Amino acid sequence: MTAMPNAAIDSSRPRTAGVYDYLLGGHEHYRVDREVGDRLPPLARAGARHNREFMHRATGWLARQGVDQFLDIGTGFPAEPNLHQIVQGINPASRVLYTDNNRIILRYAEALLVSGPEGVTDYLQADVREPAVILEHARTTLDFGRPVALSVIGLLHFLPDDADPHALVRALVAGLPRGSFLVLTHAASDLHAGSSREVVQAYASGGVDLVPRDRSACARFFDGLRLVEPGLVTAPEWYRDEPAPEPSEIGLYAGVARVL
Repeated sequence: MTAMPNAAIDSSRPRTAGVYDYLLGGHEHYRVDREVGDRLPPLARAGARHNREFMHRATGWLARQGVDQFLDIGTGFPAEPNLHQIVQGINPASRVLYTDNNRIILRYAEALLVSGPEGVTDYLQADVREPAVILEHARTTLDFGRPVALSVIGLLHFLPDDADPHALVRALVAGLPRGSFLVLTHAASDLHAGSSREVVQAYASGGVDLVPRDRSACARFFDGLRLVEPGLVTAPEWYRDEPAPEPSEIGLYAGVARVL
């Protein structure tokens, strides 16, 4: 049995990863995370589930297309099946670099996200605001002579406009080899606007800023890339050759695009 990390966690402030874990029914959260989660409307709980399920479908589809290298930014607490379990279940030799800015999460990852013998998992503590740092380390784990799938799931809506999330994504994508892919989800401001405002207010009550963006702003993350069908859609609408998820109110855009 793998020993769990022994490190101090500040349980007085909600964490986005803790709230997400609570919404998914996990165990790595605290009372303050639950308090924020309990203020969220049903849209947010459905969004957490659809966000996770989209990641499973999109990365599984990419693995079946022959992509065997994945750079995951904003990993969050482990929740099975994790990304490496999805892709290594398809190709056991897949390589995955998990990145998060929270050292506690990365210690959980190191303890629990263990590669199969044929593949590789690696871990980096870094912030999405440090694309050069992330890419430098990624080149030591992944082969940048071949395509890499960059996964930025449920992260960018926690960055304010003055952090210029579009520029951060452009910098990350610019460092990837041709034929790579961007996999991305983002909270929508123009779908179910009333519920979206409730989500923003609930996070704000815990001191967490959430910045949903409209479809046009979300589409800009894919500028210069070739979107994979069905394009930029709500998360449950991106299901490719798998059965369509059950319809529900959803305020989350999702897309996969190829680097040209």
